[in-house]
Amino acid sequence: MKTKFCNGDADPSPLGLLLSRGSTAAGQPPSPLAHPDPEGKDPTAAGRGGGVAPPPLALPPPLEEESPPLDPRTRRRAYLWCKEFLPGAWRGLREEQLRISPIRGGLSNMLFQCSLPDTIETVADEPRKVLLRLYGAILQMRSCNKGESVQSQKENDLQGAEAMVLESVMFAILAERALGPKLYGIFPQGRLEEFIPSRKLSTEELSLPDISAEIAEKMARFHGMKMPFNKEPKWLFGTMEKYLNQVLRIKFTRESQTRKLNKLLSYNLPQEMKNLRAMLEATSSPVVFCHNDCQEGNILLLEGRETSENQKLMLIDFEYSSYNYRGFDIGNHFCEWMYDYSYEKYPFFKASVLKYPSKKQQLHFLSSYLSAFHDGFENLSNEEKSKLEEEVLVEVNRFALASHFFWGLWSIIQAKISSIEFGYLEYALSRFDAYFDQKRKLKV
Repeated sequence: MKTKFCNGDADPSPLGLLLSRGSTAAGQPPSPLAHPDPEGKDPTAAGRGGGVAPPPLALPPPLEEESPPLDPRTRRRAYLWCKEFLPGAWRGLREEQLRISPIRGGLSNMLFQCSLPDTIETVADEPRKVLLRLYGAILQMRSCNKGESVQSQKENDLQGAEAMVLESVMFAILAERALGPKLYGIFPQGRLEEFIPSRKLSTEELSLPDISAEIAEKMARFHGMKMPFNKEPKWLFGTMEKYLNQVLRIKFTRESQTRKLNKLLSYNLPQEMKNLRAMLEATSSPVVFCHNDCQEGNILLLEGRETSENQKLMLIDFEYSSYNYRGFDIGNHFCEWMYDYSYEKYPFFKASVLKYPSKKQQLHFLSSYLSAFHDGFENLSNEEKSKLEEEVLVEVNRFALASHFFWGLWSIIQAKISSIEFGYLEYALSRFDAYFDQKRKLKV
Protein backbone atom coordinates (compact mmCIF):
# COMPACT_ATOMS: atom_id res chain seq x y z
CA MET A 1 0.00 0.00 0.00
CA LYS A 2 0.98 3.55 -0.41
CA THR A 3 3.14 5.01 2.32
CA LYS A 4 2.55 8.59 3.31
CA PHE A 5 5.95 10.21 3.19
CA CYS A 6 7.88 13.15 1.86
CA ASN A 7 11.44 14.25 2.36
CA GLY A 8 13.11 17.54 2.86
CA ASP A 9 10.88 20.39 3.89
CA ALA A 10 7.72 18.33 3.70
CA ASP A 11 7.62 16.36 6.91
CA PRO A 12 4.17 14.82 7.42
CA SER A 13 4.38 14.97 11.21
CA PRO A 14 7.04 14.50 13.85
CA LEU A 15 6.57 10.85 12.98
CA GLY A 16 6.05 11.28 9.31
CA LEU A 17 9.65 11.23 8.17
CA LEU A 18 9.47 7.52 8.80
CA LEU A 19 8.25 5.24 6.08
CA SER A 20 5.64 2.58 6.38
CA ARG A 21 2.20 1.71 5.03
CA GLY A 22 2.24 -1.77 4.99
CA SER A 23 -0.19 -0.76 6.06
CA THR A 24 -1.67 -1.70 4.83
CA ALA A 25 -5.76 -4.25 1.27
CA ALA A 26 -8.75 -6.70 -9.90
CA GLY A 27 -10.58 -5.49 -12.54
CA GLN A 28 -10.66 -3.07 -15.48
CA PRO A 29 -8.77 0.23 -15.62
CA PRO A 30 -10.49 2.86 -13.48
CA SER A 31 -12.57 5.65 -14.88
CA PRO A 32 -12.83 8.56 -14.54
CA LEU A 33 -10.83 9.11 -11.37
CA ALA A 34 -7.73 7.13 -12.28
CA HIS A 35 -5.56 8.25 -15.18
CA PRO A 36 -3.67 5.26 -16.59
CA ASP A 37 -0.79 6.29 -18.79
CA PRO A 38 1.92 3.67 -19.27
CA GLU A 39 4.29 6.18 -20.82
CA GLY A 40 4.38 8.00 -17.51
CA LYS A 41 5.78 4.94 -15.78
CA ASP A 42 9.37 5.09 -14.67
CA PRO A 43 11.13 2.19 -16.44
CA THR A 44 13.79 2.16 -13.74
CA ALA A 45 11.31 1.88 -10.87
CA ALA A 46 11.76 -1.00 -8.51
CA GLY A 47 9.08 -2.83 -6.59
CA ARG A 48 5.32 -2.89 -7.05
CA GLY A 49 2.67 -1.00 -5.19
CA GLY A 50 -0.14 -3.26 -6.28
CA GLY A 51 -0.70 -6.99 -6.27
CA VAL A 52 -3.53 -9.45 -6.02
CA ALA A 53 -5.33 -9.18 -2.70
CA PRO A 54 -4.59 -12.25 -0.57
CA PRO A 55 -7.34 -14.84 -0.17
CA PRO A 56 -9.26 -15.11 3.09
CA LEU A 57 -7.19 -16.28 6.07
CA ALA A 58 -3.96 -15.87 4.12
CA LEU A 59 -0.93 -13.84 5.08
CA PRO A 60 0.45 -11.32 2.60
CA PRO A 61 2.27 -13.63 0.20
CA PRO A 62 6.03 -13.83 0.75
CA LEU A 63 7.93 -13.72 -2.50
CA GLU A 64 10.30 -16.49 -3.42
CA GLU A 65 13.72 -15.59 -2.12
CA GLU A 66 15.29 -16.43 -5.47
CA SER A 67 12.86 -14.32 -7.49
CA PRO A 68 13.81 -11.55 -7.34
CA PRO A 69 17.22 -12.38 -5.85
CA LEU A 70 17.68 -10.97 -2.38
CA ASP A 71 20.49 -8.48 -2.15
CA PRO A 72 23.34 -10.20 -0.21
CA ARG A 73 23.98 -7.01 1.76
CA THR A 74 20.33 -6.83 2.80
CA ARG A 75 20.38 -10.48 3.83
CA ARG A 76 23.55 -9.96 5.85
CA ARG A 77 22.14 -6.95 7.66
CA ALA A 78 18.85 -8.76 8.34
CA TYR A 79 20.78 -11.66 9.85
CA LEU A 80 22.82 -9.40 12.13
CA TRP A 81 19.76 -7.48 13.32
CA CYS A 82 17.89 -10.69 14.12
CA LYS A 83 20.89 -12.25 15.84
CA GLU A 84 21.70 -9.17 17.91
CA PHE A 85 18.19 -8.03 18.88
CA LEU A 86 16.29 -11.29 19.31
CA PRO A 87 16.83 -13.64 22.27
CA GLY A 88 17.00 -17.40 22.67
CA ALA A 89 17.65 -19.52 19.60
CA TRP A 90 18.31 -16.45 17.45
CA ARG A 91 21.53 -15.77 19.36
CA GLY A 92 23.18 -18.93 18.02
CA LEU A 93 21.75 -18.70 14.51
CA ARG A 94 24.18 -18.97 11.58
CA GLU A 95 23.62 -16.71 8.60
CA GLU A 96 22.90 -19.56 6.19
CA GLN A 97 20.18 -20.81 8.56
CA LEU A 98 18.14 -17.61 8.45
CA ARG A 99 14.97 -17.91 6.42
CA ILE A 100 14.00 -14.58 4.89
CA SER A 101 11.30 -13.75 2.36
CA PRO A 102 10.24 -10.34 0.99
CA ILE A 103 6.58 -9.49 1.55
CA ARG A 104 4.49 -7.74 -1.05
CA GLY A 105 2.50 -4.66 -0.39
CA GLY A 106 4.64 -1.63 0.48
CA LEU A 107 4.92 1.45 -1.71
CA SER A 108 7.88 2.83 0.23
CA ASN A 109 9.03 0.38 2.87
CA MET A 110 10.70 -2.93 2.31
CA LEU A 111 9.10 -5.68 4.38
CA PHE A 112 10.59 -9.10 5.10
CA GLN A 113 9.49 -12.17 6.99
CA CYS A 114 12.45 -13.53 8.95
CA SER A 115 12.15 -16.93 10.61
CA LEU A 116 14.04 -19.75 12.27
CA PRO A 117 14.38 -22.98 10.29
CA ASP A 118 12.17 -25.89 11.34
CA THR A 119 15.25 -27.76 12.54
CA ILE A 120 15.95 -25.23 15.31
CA GLU A 121 13.84 -25.32 18.46
CA THR A 122 13.09 -22.24 20.51
CA VAL A 123 14.77 -21.87 23.89
CA ALA A 124 12.01 -20.01 25.74
CA ASP A 125 9.26 -17.70 24.51
CA GLU A 126 11.20 -16.03 21.69
CA PRO A 127 9.27 -15.69 18.41
CA ARG A 128 9.91 -18.10 15.54
CA LYS A 129 9.02 -15.41 13.00
CA VAL A 130 9.41 -11.64 12.97
CA LEU A 131 8.64 -8.84 10.56
CA LEU A 132 11.64 -6.80 9.44
CA ARG A 133 10.68 -3.33 8.26
CA LEU A 134 13.33 -1.32 6.40
CA TYR A 135 12.54 2.30 5.78
CA GLY A 136 14.04 2.26 2.27
CA ALA A 137 16.23 4.50 0.19
CA ILE A 138 13.86 7.46 0.43
CA LEU A 139 15.12 8.23 3.92
CA GLN A 140 18.53 8.98 2.47
CA MET A 141 17.05 11.65 0.18
CA ARG A 142 16.99 15.02 1.85
CA SER A 143 14.80 16.95 -0.53
CA CYS A 144 12.69 16.73 -3.64
CA ASN A 145 14.62 19.65 -5.08
CA LYS A 146 18.26 20.49 -5.51
CA GLY A 147 19.90 23.52 -4.02
CA GLU A 148 19.01 23.04 -0.37
CA SER A 149 21.32 24.87 2.02
CA VAL A 150 23.63 23.02 4.38
CA GLN A 151 21.63 24.41 7.30
CA SER A 152 18.40 23.12 5.77
CA GLN A 153 19.93 19.69 5.28
CA LYS A 154 21.09 19.64 8.91
CA GLU A 155 17.60 20.58 10.08
CA ASN A 156 16.15 17.78 7.99
CA ASP A 157 18.60 15.31 9.50
CA LEU A 158 17.63 16.44 13.01
CA GLN A 159 13.95 16.10 12.12
CA GLY A 160 14.62 12.58 10.92
CA ALA A 161 16.40 11.65 14.15
CA GLU A 162 13.62 13.16 16.25
CA ALA A 163 11.02 11.34 14.17
CA MET A 164 12.67 8.00 14.80
CA VAL A 165 12.70 8.57 18.54
CA LEU A 166 9.08 9.69 18.66
CA GLU A 167 7.84 6.90 16.41
CA SER A 168 9.67 4.30 18.46
CA VAL A 169 8.14 5.67 21.67
CA MET A 170 4.67 5.59 20.17
CA PHE A 171 5.08 2.12 18.69
CA ALA A 172 6.21 0.79 22.08
CA ILE A 173 3.34 2.49 23.94
CA LEU A 174 0.74 1.09 21.55
CA ALA A 175 2.28 -2.37 21.85
CA GLU A 176 2.10 -2.19 25.64
CA ARG A 177 -1.56 -1.19 25.39
CA ALA A 178 -2.22 -4.15 23.06
CA LEU A 179 -3.15 -1.74 20.27
CA GLY A 180 -0.35 -2.75 17.95
CA PRO A 181 2.32 -5.36 17.24
CA LYS A 182 5.11 -6.01 19.73
CA LEU A 183 8.39 -4.20 19.16
CA TYR A 184 11.48 -6.43 19.24
CA GLY A 185 14.18 -4.06 18.04
CA ILE A 186 14.79 -0.60 16.62
CA PHE A 187 17.72 0.73 14.61
CA PRO A 188 18.27 3.69 12.24
CA GLN A 189 17.35 1.70 9.15
CA GLY A 190 14.15 0.14 10.48
CA ARG A 191 12.78 -2.15 13.16
CA LEU A 192 11.87 -5.73 14.07
CA GLU A 193 8.18 -6.24 14.83
CA GLU A 194 5.90 -9.03 15.92
CA PHE A 195 4.79 -11.12 12.94
CA ILE A 196 1.04 -11.39 13.40
CA PRO A 197 -0.82 -14.25 11.65
CA SER A 198 -3.32 -12.19 9.73
CA ARG A 199 -4.06 -10.56 6.46
CA LYS A 200 -4.81 -6.99 5.51
CA LEU A 201 -8.35 -6.06 4.61
CA SER A 202 -9.39 -5.53 1.02
CA THR A 203 -11.01 -2.29 -0.07
CA GLU A 204 -14.34 -4.06 -0.57
CA GLU A 205 -14.35 -5.30 3.03
CA LEU A 206 -14.37 -1.77 4.44
CA SER A 207 -18.07 -1.51 3.62
CA LEU A 208 -19.08 -4.75 5.38
CA PRO A 209 -21.31 -3.71 8.32
CA ASP A 210 -19.49 -5.72 11.01
CA ILE A 211 -16.07 -4.67 9.73
CA SER A 212 -17.09 -1.01 9.50
CA ALA A 213 -18.53 -1.04 13.02
CA GLU A 214 -15.36 -2.52 14.50
CA ILE A 215 -13.12 -0.08 12.63
CA ALA A 216 -15.24 2.71 14.11
CA GLU A 217 -14.84 1.25 17.61
CA LYS A 218 -11.08 0.86 17.15
CA MET A 219 -10.77 4.42 15.88
CA ALA A 220 -12.78 5.74 18.82
CA ARG A 221 -10.48 3.93 21.24
CA PHE A 222 -7.47 5.36 19.41
CA HIS A 223 -8.95 8.86 19.64
CA GLY A 224 -9.44 8.45 23.38
CA MET A 225 -5.77 7.77 24.11
CA LYS A 226 -3.55 10.22 25.95
CA MET A 227 -0.12 10.31 24.33
CA PRO A 228 3.06 12.23 25.29
CA PHE A 229 3.11 14.31 22.11
CA ASN A 230 2.36 17.89 21.14
CA LYS A 231 -1.37 18.48 21.60
CA GLU A 232 -1.63 21.36 19.13
CA PRO A 233 -3.25 20.37 15.79
CA LYS A 234 -0.32 21.61 13.72
CA TRP A 235 0.07 18.46 11.64
CA LEU A 236 -2.57 18.89 8.95
CA PHE A 237 -2.11 22.37 7.56
CA GLY A 238 1.54 22.61 8.55
CA THR A 239 2.26 19.56 6.44
CA MET A 240 0.03 20.66 3.58
CA GLU A 241 1.84 23.99 3.39
CA LYS A 242 5.21 22.25 3.27
CA TYR A 243 3.95 19.82 0.66
CA LEU A 244 2.62 22.67 -1.46
CA ASN A 245 5.92 24.54 -1.28
CA GLN A 246 7.67 21.42 -2.54
CA VAL A 247 5.11 20.86 -5.31
CA LEU A 248 5.46 24.41 -6.62
CA ARG A 249 9.23 23.87 -7.07
CA ILE A 250 9.15 20.40 -8.62
CA LYS A 251 10.39 19.94 -12.19
CA PHE A 252 10.11 16.80 -14.29
CA THR A 253 12.23 15.93 -17.30
CA ARG A 254 9.77 13.66 -19.10
CA GLU A 255 7.11 15.42 -21.13
CA SER A 256 4.34 13.06 -20.00
CA GLN A 257 5.04 13.89 -16.35
CA THR A 258 5.31 17.61 -17.03
CA ARG A 259 1.95 17.53 -18.79
CA LYS A 260 0.26 15.93 -15.79
CA LEU A 261 1.99 18.29 -13.36
CA ASN A 262 0.84 21.31 -15.38
CA LYS A 263 -2.74 20.07 -15.22
CA LEU A 264 -2.48 19.78 -11.45
CA LEU A 265 -0.94 23.24 -11.13
CA SER A 266 -3.76 24.69 -13.26
CA TYR A 267 -6.07 24.13 -10.29
CA ASN A 268 -4.51 27.17 -8.57
CA LEU A 269 -3.55 25.05 -5.59
CA PRO A 270 -2.40 27.91 -3.30
CA GLN A 271 -5.75 29.69 -3.51
CA GLU A 272 -7.66 26.42 -3.31
CA MET A 273 -5.82 25.47 -0.13
CA LYS A 274 -6.43 28.91 1.36
CA ASN A 275 -10.17 28.52 0.78
CA LEU A 276 -10.14 24.98 2.18
CA ARG A 277 -8.32 26.06 5.31
CA ALA A 278 -10.76 28.89 5.95
CA MET A 279 -13.72 26.53 5.67
CA LEU A 280 -12.23 23.86 7.93
CA GLU A 281 -11.12 26.35 10.57
CA ALA A 282 -14.78 27.39 10.74
CA THR A 283 -15.86 23.76 11.13
CA SER A 284 -16.10 22.38 14.66
CA SER A 285 -13.98 19.26 15.11
CA PRO A 286 -12.36 18.08 18.36
CA VAL A 287 -8.60 17.57 18.48
CA VAL A 288 -7.79 13.96 19.36
CA PHE A 289 -4.93 11.54 18.87
CA CYS A 290 -5.50 10.43 15.27
CA HIS A 291 -4.19 7.54 13.22
CA ASN A 292 -4.26 9.77 10.09
CA ASP A 293 -3.96 6.82 7.70
CA CYS A 294 -6.76 4.39 8.50
CA GLN A 295 -7.15 2.52 5.21
CA GLU A 296 -7.55 -1.14 4.41
CA GLY A 297 -3.82 -1.80 4.14
CA ASN A 298 -3.35 -0.63 7.72
CA ILE A 299 -6.05 -2.86 9.20
CA LEU A 300 -5.30 -6.51 9.94
CA LEU A 301 -7.89 -9.28 10.08
CA LEU A 302 -6.50 -11.57 12.76
CA GLU A 303 -6.18 -15.25 11.92
CA GLY A 304 -8.53 -17.43 13.94
CA ARG A 305 -10.94 -14.59 14.72
CA GLU A 306 -12.45 -14.12 11.26
CA THR A 307 -15.93 -15.23 12.35
CA SER A 308 -15.94 -13.34 15.65
CA GLU A 309 -18.50 -10.60 16.04
CA ASN A 310 -15.83 -8.20 17.25
CA GLN A 311 -12.17 -7.93 18.27
CA LYS A 312 -11.04 -9.48 15.00
CA LEU A 313 -9.19 -6.40 13.71
CA MET A 314 -5.97 -4.59 14.59
CA LEU A 315 -4.82 -1.18 13.39
CA ILE A 316 -1.17 -0.98 12.32
CA ASP A 317 1.33 1.53 10.93
CA PHE A 318 1.17 4.55 13.21
CA GLU A 319 3.94 6.63 11.60
CA TYR A 320 1.61 9.46 10.72
CA SER A 321 -0.32 9.43 13.95
CA SER A 322 -0.50 12.76 15.73
CA TYR A 323 -2.90 15.05 17.50
CA ASN A 324 -5.21 16.23 14.75
CA TYR A 325 -8.81 17.07 13.95
CA ARG A 326 -11.14 14.11 14.39
CA GLY A 327 -12.94 14.98 11.16
CA PHE A 328 -9.81 14.32 9.13
CA ASP A 329 -9.29 10.83 10.51
CA ILE A 330 -12.87 9.73 9.85
CA GLY A 331 -13.19 11.61 6.55
CA ASN A 332 -9.89 10.17 5.36
CA HIS A 333 -11.12 6.67 6.16
CA PHE A 334 -14.30 7.27 4.16
CA CYS A 335 -12.19 8.44 1.19
CA GLU A 336 -10.22 5.19 1.27
CA TRP A 337 -13.38 3.25 0.43
CA MET A 338 -12.89 4.63 -3.09
CA TYR A 339 -9.35 3.38 -3.72
CA ASP A 340 -8.19 -0.16 -4.44
CA TYR A 341 -4.40 -0.49 -4.43
CA SER A 342 -4.34 -4.17 -5.40
CA TYR A 343 -4.77 -3.54 -9.14
CA GLU A 344 -1.99 -5.40 -10.98
CA LYS A 345 -1.55 -3.16 -14.00
CA TYR A 346 -0.39 0.42 -14.32
CA PRO A 347 -1.19 2.73 -12.54
CA PHE A 348 -1.56 -0.01 -9.87
CA PHE A 349 -4.75 1.36 -8.33
CA LYS A 350 -8.42 1.67 -9.18
CA ALA A 351 -10.68 4.50 -8.12
CA SER A 352 -14.44 4.87 -8.03
CA VAL A 353 -16.22 7.89 -6.59
CA LEU A 354 -19.36 5.75 -6.39
CA LYS A 355 -17.79 3.71 -3.58
CA TYR A 356 -17.64 6.64 -1.20
CA PRO A 357 -19.90 5.56 1.69
CA SER A 358 -23.56 6.48 1.42
CA LYS A 359 -25.23 8.48 4.17
CA LYS A 360 -26.67 5.24 5.56
CA GLN A 361 -23.20 3.65 5.65
CA GLN A 362 -21.69 6.74 7.24
CA LEU A 363 -24.36 6.79 9.94
CA HIS A 364 -23.73 3.09 10.65
CA PHE A 365 -20.04 3.90 11.18
CA LEU A 366 -20.71 7.02 13.23
CA SER A 367 -23.23 5.29 15.48
CA SER A 368 -20.60 2.71 16.45
CA TYR A 369 -17.94 5.40 16.77
CA LEU A 370 -20.00 7.69 18.99
CA SER A 371 -21.14 4.79 21.18
CA ALA A 372 -17.49 4.00 21.91
CA PHE A 373 -16.19 7.58 22.03
CA HIS A 374 -18.90 9.41 23.99
CA ASP A 375 -19.78 8.27 27.49
CA GLY A 376 -23.52 8.41 27.79
CA PHE A 377 -24.26 8.38 24.05
CA GLU A 378 -26.53 5.37 24.46
CA ASN A 379 -28.50 7.25 27.12
CA LEU A 380 -29.37 10.09 24.76
CA SER A 381 -32.80 10.30 23.22
CA ASN A 382 -33.16 9.28 19.58
CA GLU A 383 -33.59 12.93 18.68
CA GLU A 384 -30.39 13.90 20.50
CA LYS A 385 -28.49 11.04 18.87
CA SER A 386 -29.69 12.03 15.42
CA LYS A 387 -28.72 15.67 15.99
CA LEU A 388 -25.20 14.71 17.08
CA GLU A 389 -24.78 12.28 14.17
CA GLU A 390 -25.87 14.92 11.66
CA GLU A 391 -23.35 17.38 13.09
CA VAL A 392 -20.55 14.84 12.79
CA LEU A 393 -21.65 14.03 9.22
CA VAL A 394 -21.04 17.64 8.22
CA GLU A 395 -17.69 17.64 10.04
CA VAL A 396 -16.25 14.49 8.46
CA ASN A 397 -17.46 15.17 4.92
CA ARG A 398 -15.86 18.59 4.95
CA PHE A 399 -12.60 17.17 6.28
CA ALA A 400 -12.72 14.50 3.56
CA LEU A 401 -11.80 17.37 1.24
CA ALA A 402 -8.57 17.80 3.20
CA SER A 403 -7.81 14.10 2.75
CA HIS A 404 -8.01 14.39 -1.04
CA PHE A 405 -5.95 17.57 -1.06
CA PHE A 406 -3.36 16.20 1.36
CA TRP A 407 -2.68 12.92 -0.44
CA GLY A 408 -2.91 14.61 -3.82
CA LEU A 409 0.03 16.85 -2.88
CA TRP A 410 1.84 13.91 -1.29
CA SER A 411 1.54 11.87 -4.45
CA ILE A 412 3.00 14.60 -6.65
CA ILE A 413 6.09 14.61 -4.44
CA GLN A 414 6.29 10.81 -4.49
CA ALA A 415 6.32 10.94 -8.29
CA LYS A 416 9.57 12.88 -7.97
CA ILE A 417 11.39 10.98 -5.23
CA SER A 418 10.05 7.42 -5.13
CA SER A 419 11.47 4.49 -7.10
CA ILE A 420 8.36 2.40 -6.43
CA GLU A 421 6.43 1.36 -9.51
CA PHE A 422 3.14 3.18 -8.98
CA GLY A 423 1.21 5.82 -10.92
CA TYR A 424 1.78 8.64 -8.46
CA LEU A 425 0.80 11.47 -10.80
CA GLU A 426 -2.25 9.52 -11.92
CA TYR A 427 -3.13 9.05 -8.27
CA ALA A 428 -2.71 12.77 -7.62
CA LEU A 429 -5.03 13.56 -10.52
CA SER A 430 -7.53 11.06 -9.17
CA ARG A 431 -7.47 12.59 -5.69
CA PHE A 432 -8.03 16.10 -7.02
CA ASP A 433 -10.83 14.85 -9.29
CA ALA A 434 -12.46 13.45 -6.16
CA TYR A 435 -11.75 16.67 -4.26
CA PHE A 436 -13.65 18.81 -6.74
CA ASP A 437 -16.43 16.23 -6.99
CA GLN A 438 -16.82 16.32 -3.19
CA LYS A 439 -16.88 20.13 -3.25
CA ARG A 440 -19.73 20.08 -5.76
CA LYS A 441 -21.71 17.62 -3.65
CA LEU A 442 -21.21 19.68 -0.50
CA LYS A 443 -21.91 22.91 -2.40
CA VAL A 444 -18.95 24.65 -0.81
